Amino acid sequence: MGEPDFWNDQQEAQKVINEANAIKKFVDRFRVLEGIHDEMTTLYELIEEEKEESLLPDLQKSYDDLEREINVFELELMLNGPYDKNSAILEIHPGAGGTESQDWAEMLLRLYTRWAERRGFQVETLDYLAGDEAGVKSVTLLIKGYNAYGYLSSERGVHRLVRISPFDASGRRHTSFVSVNIMPELDNDVDIEIREEDLKIDTYRSGGAGGQHVNTTDSAVRITHLPSGIVVTCQSERSQIKNRAAAMKMLQGRLLEKKLEEQRQENLAIRGEQKDNGWGSQIRSYVFHPYSMVKDHRTNVEVGNVQAVMDGDIEMFIDAWLRQKLKVTE
Repeated sequence: MGEPDFWNDQQEAQKVINEANAIKKFVDRFRVLEGIHDEMTTLYELIEEEKEESLLPDLQKSYDDLEREINVFELELMLNGPYDKNSAILEIHPGAGGTESQDWAEMLLRLYTRWAERRGFQVETLDYLAGDEAGVKSVTLLIKGYNAYGYLSSERGVHRLVRISPFDASGRRHTSFVSVNIMPELDNDVDIEIREEDLKIDTYRSGGAGGQHVNTTDSAVRITHLPSGIVVTCQSERSQIKNRAAAMKMLQGRLLEKKLEEQRQENLAIRGEQKDNGWGSQIRSYVFHPYSMVKDHRTNVEVGNVQAVMDGDIEMFIDAWLRQKLKVTE
């Protein structure tokens, strides 16, 4: 960073700064662990040598603090995959059910936005298609921050909601499904071959919230990758060129994720495990009625405070999934 030509390539410079900040944060967390441990050692010696039993509550608090900080530190150590450190592209797609599932999609959009804000990540809306009456038909977010993909990869799959529908005049209970897809935002040096002749590129007028420029020019871009059938759209920028560049990065991420998923399925087949990717194979259920509970079906972690989860408190699910994933790879 001290080199005179460091800022010549601003994008690369920002990448280095982000990595340096992440390493500094990692080291600072280790120093916190050392500090708590030293404090515990001093308290323990006082209790043992001076019989200061009044210090026992302080020792217990230091122990609890150390245990909590070690859990967070361990979680960061688990994020050692080739793309875990990258920012994440998050897609939310409602299942069948019209307004009900579209409203559920918007609730998840709020959940992940809140989670990202708690983490100090930046959230950028790449594509947004509003629902007919409420909610969203689809949304794509770029969540920018170190290890964002590593954390959010735990959220890939189908999320199930059970509640009394606010859109049902009879007050009946409804079950809704939303699919969440996660892919890494790739650096420019990642080589994913995409041939121009394999692409169908359409432009259209932006239709989401975005200021006065919306619906005035054909700036939004839709790219269809013909061999795979993957479709990506971007309408976050006024410039068609910028939207096309962003859509190409999304397509790269989708193609990489497709490749990684094929490898995961091959590994499952080798181990003799079966995995159904249909709507019935939800990874997590959010139950608002007849009781309150959120349960992750992969790790069996469940909590009763549904509102806290909907406000972005999903760390317990991410932690358990990463630890389970580590055991499987071992």
